[in-house]
Amino acid sequence: MIAVTGANGQLGRLVLKHLAIQTSEQVRALVRTPAKGQDIASEQISVVKGDYDDPASLAAALSGVERLVVISGSEVGKRVPQHAAIIDAAKAAGVQFIVYTSLLNVPQSSLILGAEHIETEKLLVESGIAHAILRNGWYLENFAGTVAAALAHGAVIGASGDGKFSAAGREDYAEAAARVVAGTDLSTRSFDLGGTPAFTRREFAEELSRLSGRLIAYNNLDETAYAEMLVQAGLPEGLAKALADADRGAEAGELETASTDLEKLIGRPAKSLRSFIEETLATSERTV
Repeated sequence: MIAVTGANGQLGRLVLKHLAIQTSEQVRALVRTPAKGQDIASEQISVVKGDYDDPASLAAALSGVERLVVISGSEVGKRVPQHAAIIDAAKAAGVQFIVYTSLLNVPQSSLILGAEHIETEKLLVESGIAHAILRNGWYLENFAGTVAAALAHGAVIGASGDGKFSAAGREDYAEAAARVVAGTDLSTRSFDLGGTPAFTRREFAEELSRLSGRLIAYNNLDETAYAEMLVQAGLPEGLAKALADADRGAEAGELETASTDLEKLIGRPAKSLRSFIEETLATSERTV
């Protein structure tokens, strides 16, 4: 049996979708509140309570599970103890193989968002459980707000300079996770995952200009000013600092990779920047 944590989230639901394609095995979807996830249940997929903050629920949820996808928690600052709880539960339940969604360029990453992934990767090594680490690059969906703001104000704003993002779509990363956990190779290994070609925010603005028919500039701020702007736009201060720090890391090359692991895993090119912007523009037109 295969289990997936965070199965009611955006990435989790897509992992389940691709597992239904990749395997006929039974899949257990771990969610915080089963009543809110019943629409993902099927003959193949069962929905059970599996809360990172409730170790007892994790022990019950992993009974009989052989392979596990651990989707990193969404609560920055709480993820190390949460991930420790699921890894401990997996070891106690006799799980044989874990697939973990990490971050590009861990363990060298200096990003705020990278610190908890670094610690989690250490926990996986210490657990003795065979595991595959998927070091995901930036999600194209992270730029959806960038498109909306750029169309409203005429500029893409960031703090990444000429640093590049090896970004791919959420569905690409989900399919990779499903293929690895449903595959026959249960050895310990890691993958650096990202889309190609990588792009700068300036190139993002140029592509948005071409596709929208509007002149969109790139306004590069320093890290502090960008964080302040994100707070003014309504983001919590901690998240704003983490995103501005990610741009700082991107400028230093920490969100770029030359690896083609993602394309090899999914057997096709990942979603392109052009396709993402086209889809985002089409969605915004339908909602106007």
